Amino acid sequence: MTNTTRRTFGLAAIFALGFGMTAATTAFAQDALKVGSYPANPPWENKTESGAFEGFEVDIVNEIAKRMGTTAEINGMDFKALFVASASSRVDMVISSLTITNERLESQSFTQPYVEGALGIGVKEGSDITSAEGLKGKIVGSIATSFPESWLKEREAELGYAEYKSYDTTANMLTDLANGRIDAAVNDVVGLRYAFAQMQGLAVATEIKTGEKFAIMMPKGSDKLEAVNQIISDMKTDGTMAAIYEKWLGVAPAADSFTVTPMPVPTSAD
Repeated sequence: MTNTTRRTFGLAAIFALGFGMTAATTAFAQDALKVGSYPANPPWENKTESGAFEGFEVDIVNEIAKRMGTTAEINGMDFKALFVASASSRVDMVISSLTITNERLESQSFTQPYVEGALGIGVKEGSDITSAEGLKGKIVGSIATSFPESWLKEREAELGYAEYKSYDTTANMLTDLANGRIDAAVNDVVGLRYAFAQMQGLAVATEIKTGEKFAIMMPKGSDKLEAVNQIISDMKTDGTMAAIYEKWLGVAPAADSFTVTPMPVPTSAD
């Protein structure tokens, strides 16, 4: 084989290798991000009549996907199923105003938080419940496996409520509240206020500051976690996260809030 021939084969091999690597990288980048979402949780996420998803966290994952060179494929699931889907890696990430907790961190990973949440106590207008202490002797409801449910169960003796009812959907819980089958519904205060603006006869009796941190949940040790977390930091720095917050919540985020402060991947809920 002549030197010219060797050079020709060598260049051909290098070109083929380079083309193969480029094709593989492009193919990886084009893999849609599989996102699990509770489909009825406005303004965080909501499935419209057309079947499309919209909301605060929907805009976040769509922007993340865009910056990763791909798209987000969002699938609606029951709230409890979201944790199974993430733990089994059937999805790349989960959105549903999820709170970072130490218990969840044992089996899941979370990105940095982007909102500090608070609980609300939803009641019928005219209710005598005006604070958490007013739950004593009452029938109270919340969503199964949610942070509000954990909060209530941990304080059962302190609050002294008569009965607790667990719901698979927010719609069923609020229907029971409106119909008087429960006296109070405890849930994310932003979600309650958003729902009550479209429902007559229901109101938020009080807001409870809990310090909970809303973030994207991902499979434990996901190889995408650091990249996604960096994109969230970039979105906070360049103003994208603040714009999304104002779009969906109607006010600008506080200057020192989670929404505009870049943070590392959390290793604890503290």
